[in-house]
Amino acid sequence: MKHISVLKNEVLEAFLHLAHISDPVILDATLGFGGHTLALLEAYPHSRVIGVDRDTQALELARERLSAYKGRVEFVKSDFGSVWEQLADEHKTRICAVLADIGVSSMQLDSVERGFGFSSHRLDMRMDSALALSAKEVLNTYNPTQLERVFSQYGEIRESKKLSRAIVQRREREYFKSAREFSELCANTLARTKGIHPATQAFQAIRIEVNDELGQLERLLDSLQGGFNNGFLHGARVGIISFHSLEDRIVKNTFRQWSRACVCPPNVMKCVCGGDSALGEILYKKPILPSAQESATNNRARSAKLRVFAFRG
Repeated sequence: MKHISVLKNEVLEAFLHLAHISDPVILDATLGFGGHTLALLEAYPHSRVIGVDRDTQALELARERLSAYKGRVEFVKSDFGSVWEQLADEHKTRICAVLADIGVSSMQLDSVERGFGFSSHRLDMRMDSALALSAKEVLNTYNPTQLERVFSQYGEIRESKKLSRAIVQRREREYFKSAREFSELCANTLARTKGIHPATQAFQAIRIEVNDELGQLERLLDSLQGGFNNGFLHGARVGIISFHSLEDRIVKNTFRQWSRACVCPPNVMKCVCGGDSALGEILYKKPILPSAQESATNNRARSAKLRVFAFRG
C-alpha cells in the first residue's frame, strides 16, 4: 500500500534523546500504517512503541507491516484524545517520547470505501467506523447555521454562508449520497484559489467535524500536561505534526503556555508564583516544515508542521 510518512527524518532528529536512554518507550498516538513507528524502531534498536489508532483497519495493516518487530510493539485501539487514561502506570512511567501525526492518513484518503476523496462513491469520512456521526449525516441533517459554523470555523471558507445555502437547496431536491456529489457542488459554488480544488477546505472542515479532531488534540495535550503533573513524562519529548492552521495554533499556544515560567495573572504587579512554573521548553522556536524535496515528492506533505516540546527532567 502506498504510504509516505511526512517529516520522518525530522521526527527522528527531534527524538535524538532516545539514543541515550536504555529501553525507552515511545507513544505513537496516531499509528496509521506504522511509518513513523517503523523508522523509530529501526533508528533506536532498544526502544519499544505503544502504537495507537482508532481505525481498526489501520491497526491490522500496521500489525502486519511491523510483524518483524513483534515484542517491541504493543497495539492499542483508541482515539488519541483519550489514550493516556487507558494506559497502565507501568507504561506511563517509561514513556520518553510522544508522537502524534494529526489528520487523515494516505490509506484513508486513497480508499474509495472510506469516502474521504473527492471522487468517492461513498460519503463517510469516519476514521473510526463505530462513530455515529458521518459526513452523510452532517450534509443531510445539519441546519444552515450549523453548516456555516463548520465551514467557517474548520474550513476557514469565506463563502461559508453561500456554500451552506447551496447544500440546503440541493438536498431539498435530493439528499447527498456520495463524496463526488458534494465535491461537484463545491466546484460549482466556490471559487478556485491558487490552483487548489474548491472542495479541499470544505472536505477538510467536514472531516474535522465528524472526527472531532480539534477536541481530540486538546484532550491529548491536556492529558499529557496532567500526566506530567502526576509525575510522568519527566524528560520526555512531545512531537505534534499538524496539517491545519487551527491545529497548529492549538499546539503552538499550548506549548507556549507550558513553557511559561511565570503564571501569575496579567494584573499582578509582582510575580508571586515563584517564576518556576515552566513544564519544560519549546525545542524549536519555529515549526519544522518539510523540505522542498519532500514537498515535491509527496504533495500531501506541503502543509505539514512539526512542533516539539521537551518536558523538564
